[in-house]
Amino acid sequence: MKDGKVHNMRLIITGGGTGGHLFPGISLAQAMMRTYPGCEVLFIGTERKMDRTALDHLGFATRTIKSQGLKGKSPAAKIKAVLQQPAAFFEAAGIIRKFKPDLVFGVGGYVTGPVILAARMLGIATCIHEQNSIPGLANKLLGRIAHRVFVSLPGSEKYFPVAKTVLSGNPVRSTIIKAASQMFPRKYQEPLTILVLGGSQGAHRLNSLMLEAVEKCLLQREPAPNIIHQTGELDETQVRKKYAELGINAMVQSFFSEMAEIYSQADLVVSRAGATTLAELTVFHKPAILVPFPFAADNHQEINGRYLVEAGGGIMFKQSELDGEKLGLEIKHLLADTALLAEMAANSGKIARPEATGTIVNGCMELLKDKLSENTGKILAF
Repeated sequence: MKDGKVHNMRLIITGGGTGGHLFPGISLAQAMMRTYPGCEVLFIGTERKMDRTALDHLGFATRTIKSQGLKGKSPAAKIKAVLQQPAAFFEAAGIIRKFKPDLVFGVGGYVTGPVILAARMLGIATCIHEQNSIPGLANKLLGRIAHRVFVSLPGSEKYFPVAKTVLSGNPVRSTIIKAASQMFPRKYQEPLTILVLGGSQGAHRLNSLMLEAVEKCLLQREPAPNIIHQTGELDETQVRKKYAELGINAMVQSFFSEMAEIYSQADLVVSRAGATTLAELTVFHKPAILVPFPFAADNHQEINGRYLVEAGGGIMFKQSELDGEKLGLEIKHLLADTALLAEMAANSGKIARPEATGTIVNGCMELLKDKLSENTGKILAF
């Protein structure tokens, strides 16, 4: 009860800058709305195009605040980012006061800092989720003040206070979980299909490696594989043109919003090693060749990828050790051995956590009930 009136649950989700940050937030929002009809959700993110692209077609209310990250920036940029924080804090506080959320949930990225801090100081329940094996700077700091911390990968609990940290896994969109459940076991039929995912950053080198792999090795395979290639913005036209010149049947887009259908078609995935992508691959039981983005903060993509490799669901190459021919030969070898692909797929599925979203929803509700017991004057209609 706020302002003397019983109301439906209100949830703010904050984060962004990459799809890997936003997609778990989208999964949580959709699960909350299914579980608690009438739940009102507001996303607070950045002004980056990725945030708009991921959210625009979903119908969520959104707000942005001006905030910049510190890590990897020049001294001048760091000073500018620090000077922005007080204004970002007050901007976030204003949004929170107006929306009156019951819970503020951070999914990573620098924008989470001022929003979670403002919520905490306003007495709102706060949670964060860390997708990667090594937390980003914002989540490392916020882990000290958030009421509850959810982590995706075993081992990352050590970065946060034990008493409030839960190993949940990484939320995966319900459309992907539903589509994945209809796919097992996979029947491998020629021509096989390769899915290439460069992620929202660092796609250019992987795009180049894949084109070289096709030209030097995969053209000689009979039949040549089909390719689905998510390129990122800058390379879409060039990559599409090159596949056409090579006579390869390829679907090329800068970004795929309907990933359930895309994953359903793939027999083998060549990908960066972002945590959300890995979570989706394991839910779909997909064998993968991983090429971690070498400039990811704290090299977290390589550490993320080890989890899949150690489980037997994928193989991994450092970008510096890889050329197009080496990648092409590895792809060719795997496509020729569908028994091995099936074994890798099964191993990938063994480490999937399709229940991650439910674990987080339940954890959030437990937190809210705990806070209600501390303040019996507040009654929420769940």
